[in-house]
Amino acid sequence: MGTERTDKEVNLYRSLLEPPKTFDDGFGWTTVAGIFFCGLIMLPGSIYLGLMTGGSLGPAASWVTVILFMEIARRAMKPLKKQHLVVLLHAAGVIMAANVLFPGGPLGHLVFRAYLVGSDAVRDAGMAGSFPSWWVPPAESDAIVHRTFFHHDWIVPLAIAAFLLFLGLINRYTLGYFFFRLTSDVENLPFPLAPVAAQGAMALAEADDKKSAEEKNSDGTARKGTRWRIFSLGAIFGLLYGVIQIGIPGITSLFLSEPFFLVPQPFVDTTVLTQGVLPATPTGVTLDLGIVFLGFVLPFWAVMGTFAAIVLTLLMNPVLHHAGVLTHWQPGMDTVNTTFANSVDFWLSFGIGAGLGIAVVCLVATLRDLRSKMREIRLARANGAERKSVWQPPRAGRGDWSLKLSLGLYVLSSASVIALCYALLPRTPGILFFLIIFAFLYNPFISYVNARLLGISGQNVDIPFVKEGAFILSGARGVDIWLAPVPLDNYGYMAQAFRTNELTGVSFRSLLKTELVALPVLLILSIFFWNFIWKSETIPSPVFPAAQVNWELAAKNQVLLFSSTFVAAENEGLDRSVEDTEFMRAIHPNQIGVGFLGTIGLYGIFSYFGLPVMFIYGLIRGFGQLPHFMILEFFGAILGRFYLQRKFGRDKFLTLTPALLAGYFTGIGLISMVTMAMMLIKSAISSAPF
Repeated sequence: MGTERTDKEVNLYRSLLEPPKTFDDGFGWTTVAGIFFCGLIMLPGSIYLGLMTGGSLGPAASWVTVILFMEIARRAMKPLKKQHLVVLLHAAGVIMAANVLFPGGPLGHLVFRAYLVGSDAVRDAGMAGSFPSWWVPPAESDAIVHRTFFHHDWIVPLAIAAFLLFLGLINRYTLGYFFFRLTSDVENLPFPLAPVAAQGAMALAEADDKKSAEEKNSDGTARKGTRWRIFSLGAIFGLLYGVIQIGIPGITSLFLSEPFFLVPQPFVDTTVLTQGVLPATPTGVTLDLGIVFLGFVLPFWAVMGTFAAIVLTLLMNPVLHHAGVLTHWQPGMDTVNTTFANSVDFWLSFGIGAGLGIAVVCLVATLRDLRSKMREIRLARANGAERKSVWQPPRAGRGDWSLKLSLGLYVLSSASVIALCYALLPRTPGILFFLIIFAFLYNPFISYVNARLLGISGQNVDIPFVKEGAFILSGARGVDIWLAPVPLDNYGYMAQAFRTNELTGVSFRSLLKTELVALPVLLILSIFFWNFIWKSETIPSPVFPAAQVNWELAAKNQVLLFSSTFVAAENEGLDRSVEDTEFMRAIHPNQIGVGFLGTIGLYGIFSYFGLPVMFIYGLIRGFGQLPHFMILEFFGAILGRFYLQRKFGRDKFLTLTPALLAGYFTGIGLISMVTMAMMLIKSAISSAPF
């Protein structure tokens, strides 16, 4: 009985959207044209947006690309199939994939390296001149002085970056694919966020497909596709809110010294106002309509768990402060400083323990489920039924490949990275041991844990300070160990990506062909665009305010980590303990134990009483996190569960809300592109020599 109640919501999300019976290859010349369009038009805007505001066009730019090509094809009387739209969306996503610090392809991190070697943080720590030439040219090199990638000093760093980009592709389509087969095909996990992109692409396809775009009402009359109408509604919301959130600040920044924000960004900070009632507690709210829509899509009990953890955090912080645990907090600190201080005193260590606990929980639950599956197979075979091996794909035509081939290629790829690291690093006995552990034990472990979390609740988990602890224990000295391409990666997100494309009927082989074309284009265009922007203006600088703040903080944090193994020349030969470093003083074994045992205990209680296990995954996600983003997400979950589901029907609401969220991203993306285009034009005119 308990298991049935636990699995009820899991089964609900698994059945929201069934994969089609047939699969098609969506790769073609349209995909290639979309890759070059997104790279030439969208990529520079994404770089500029990241440096200016810290934001990213990301999924929004991908949707804009897809909609534009769809409209062109429709006017040419050659409408695109659903599979072509999905592959085009994937291609645009490859080009636009970036993080906040280094947007616009792999070259952003190389520009940051050029800044780092000459930064105040490096000079103050006595590390100037300690960085190897295979990672970045020396600070006095013409390549950095003249801010250009077209210099021979960049050959080795660029070659290593390209090599790692190719190996990353191999690992995603081997180890990531392996865990998709395990979590989706064997365990039948729901992947609740997978329908977001799938529903969006299907909504666009409805606009071109007359059969699906003209569904029948109860009276027999034709009406437009429901998904397309919901997608369009979301796009309207995105356009309207995008003008307020992005458009007005972007336009006013063109002629004012500082942009004018109608909606405070990134959040309204009330920490100082509430410190009398809630000392050592960051408070505030993020005003973003998209968070409400996200609350519609995420599993209800996962949102409730996160909200409960946020409330507990708000109550625990003042108690911990009065108990003398949160000692670094001082009155007057804002959200950022309060969060950092609390993390050093308590939540960092607690999060490590909780991460370990949830990892153990996932592993135990997985072994239990696999054992149950094996019993079912043996029982079926005993009754004379034919059952496929778990090593065989579940259906023909999906574009699957051999799992044994996947594992073999992953081993070969990982061995190549280990050989590269071993060639670049000074000979330290413990290094090779940890490289092997990372590549062949930790990477598969953390990838599987995250694939399973995404499959159940749409969440991620990480175990902090695994790399840092390994480096210190290895006995390595210097900064080289921190800079080497150590094989420490998490490919669990690929399980959700494969599930998304399965729901749209796209052959997996078409995704691989798309990336084989998109990645070289991304690398080449990233070199040219970053070189143009970097040469036109110093990065970071007041012209790029987000980079000026984020890169300075990132440099300080990295130097702090480097210091744990770095010995300055004047201190060479002195016995220096790793416990003297600041980040090691932030590790508290007792608090790690509390987080670990607390997670295990909560999971045991919930499992025993048959309560929703999604709640505990959300609970772990929320401990120590900011409440700013959670208020509107909680509101969206409550509104959807207790009003909109009752009004429109549960299954219909859960099926259509991903299309609403995808439409919202598209509307925001349109406003972002228009705003960034005006900013780029202004920048080009301002730097013109006339």
